[in-house]
Amino acid sequence: MGNEARKTRARRGFTLIELLVVIAIIAVLIALLLPAVQSAREAARRAQCTNNLKQLGLGVANYVSTHGAYPASYGAMTLTGGPRTTWGSWSPQSMMLPYLEQTTLYNAINFNIISQENNDAGGAAAGILTQTTAITTQINSLLCPSSPLPIGSWFGKGKPGNSYFASVGSSFWWHGAINPGGPNGLFKFGGGYNTEGSPPITLASVTDGTSNTIAFGEWRLGDFNETKLSIPQDIINLRQTPTGGDLWGDPRASMPAGAQPFLQWLNACAGFAPSSTQGADPWRTNMSYIGQSWNHGMFGYTLGNTLLPPNPRFPNCRTCSWDGDLDCPGMYGMSSYHAGGGNAAFADGSVRFLKASTAMQVIWALGSKDGEEVISGDAY
Repeated sequence: MGNEARKTRARRGFTLIELLVVIAIIAVLIALLLPAVQSAREAARRAQCTNNLKQLGLGVANYVSTHGAYPASYGAMTLTGGPRTTWGSWSPQSMMLPYLEQTTLYNAINFNIISQENNDAGGAAAGILTQTTAITTQINSLLCPSSPLPIGSWFGKGKPGNSYFASVGSSFWWHGAINPGGPNGLFKFGGGYNTEGSPPITLASVTDGTSNTIAFGEWRLGDFNETKLSIPQDIINLRQTPTGGDLWGDPRASMPAGAQPFLQWLNACAGFAPSSTQGADPWRTNMSYIGQSWNHGMFGYTLGNTLLPPNPRFPNCRTCSWDGDLDCPGMYGMSSYHAGGGNAAFADGSVRFLKASTAMQVIWALGSKDGEEVISGDAY
């Protein structure tokens, strides 16, 4: 009996206090390891995001080498044969699909027909949709892994999303066919179907050098919730233009010495932003769908500008006097989920990280193709 009692006492388990101590130690270790694991995961996501932009930069360089000019946004016609301009235009990214290892998708597209639903009266009444299978295809190389995927459905499928905009430079406007000078970046709207057009942007016109000119930047996808304010990615419809601003070309032309009119406009937009989510129809003033698709060649979908450094304290802002789409001047700029700034692909195929603290004038200079600026690497 004595030996059996000793054996029973030797097999006793942990006390409650000992168990709590072990649990506490495990919790502390998890708390210490979790940030490191999250940091490692974000580093991997950021590396993939950089690789995506690298592919875009090299892709556009190969495109120029083949075609002699940069891709632009072009309008097409409706199913009933009506010409269209900006709405339903095809983006530079869609023109580049063969250079992004998407030749099959490119061949599935009819570029003679608009890239959205048939927008003329007959087609809209009949509910005719065009290009649906192609334009709803999600392209992984156009999505930054650090960014949440777009929310909601589009033509009965998930929104494809687009994390990388083609830069029109430090210009408020993207419609090169209206103004002969056009924006000062590498991309623009080049003209509609059988309508006015503008000359293509060639490599020779990039007088600042391809290593000094931004081709693509990244932005946060919209949260697709117009009742929630998300800065900087929300697009606020202020219905005002910067006083004295050069909407067609370069803000420096009329905004020297600190660009006060531009900053005043930004502050007005930021001041209006909290109320943009209110009212019966907040979609009229708060447009939360930036980066929704890669096919539509307009501001906010596939085209953006370089007016501020990444992740500014200001929201994006449009100047339309109407409640329509994003086909009007404004700021549709850089943002990211990376700490401290965001990535940009330059026209020479290189990718560089732009700090959030970069001076506004430096961002203008990097966005323009022919401003004749001299920018050192330590400026951004």
